[in-house]
Amino acid sequence: MAASVARAFLSSTAALAALVFFAGGPAQAQSLPMARVIVSGEGSIAVAPDYAHITGGVTTRGKTVKEANEANAKVMSAVTAALLDSGIPQKDIQTVQFSVQPVYTSQGANTEQRLSGFSVSNQVRVTIRQIAKVGEILDRMVAAGATDVGNVAFLVSEPSKALDQAREAAIADARRRAEIYARASGLTLGRVAWITEESGYARPTFMKTLQAPAARAASVPISAGEDELQVQITVGFDVDTK
Repeated sequence: MAASVARAFLSSTAALAALVFFAGGPAQAQSLPMARVIVSGEGSIAVAPDYAHITGGVTTRGKTVKEANEANAKVMSAVTAALLDSGIPQKDIQTVQFSVQPVYTSQGANTEQRLSGFSVSNQVRVTIRQIAKVGEILDRMVAAGATDVGNVAFLVSEPSKALDQAREAAIADARRRAEIYARASGLTLGRVAWITEESGYARPTFMKTLQAPAARAASVPISAGEDELQVQITVGFDVDTK
């Protein structure tokens, strides 16, 4: 009798393991709750960005650190003043990098490099809350003497409401897929047992760094376009046994 019960328990355990393996694979069997039908769902929505980040600044060289730093400070002050004059508040101008590097030169391929001066770089990140002014701000920075301008990222400040719409679309997509599988298998789909989510932005839109001489040739054309907010979910459905 005990042996019969043991065999029945082992058979049930093997059948359950096979069901979990089929539904989610061996990796998911250890992490996902039990459900009869497991599917993924996707939802996305396009939204227009409402602010932007620009990274740029000034790189200067001099024979001494003092000389390079004084030259840098003079130009950087002009760049900051141009930003303030264009309506960018001080709180939206943030230093993200300041570095001093030695500069070495050599007279030939087999000669030892010698210290010839120093390079000072001061880079700031500017938050622009009026998307239409991005091109104008870039022009003003270059005109004021910025040597490195670019790395424009268009972003969405409050994505929650848009993500909620994407979530609803993801749930509808998951149910559609589950109903197809249930109908094809002769099952009746039941309630949702559990949901897991992975959400976020599509990769932000960036513009490569512009060198100052090229940027001075013409006004910089900027198009913000749209960002895509995406939601991916995994849903476990029960099967209605009635």
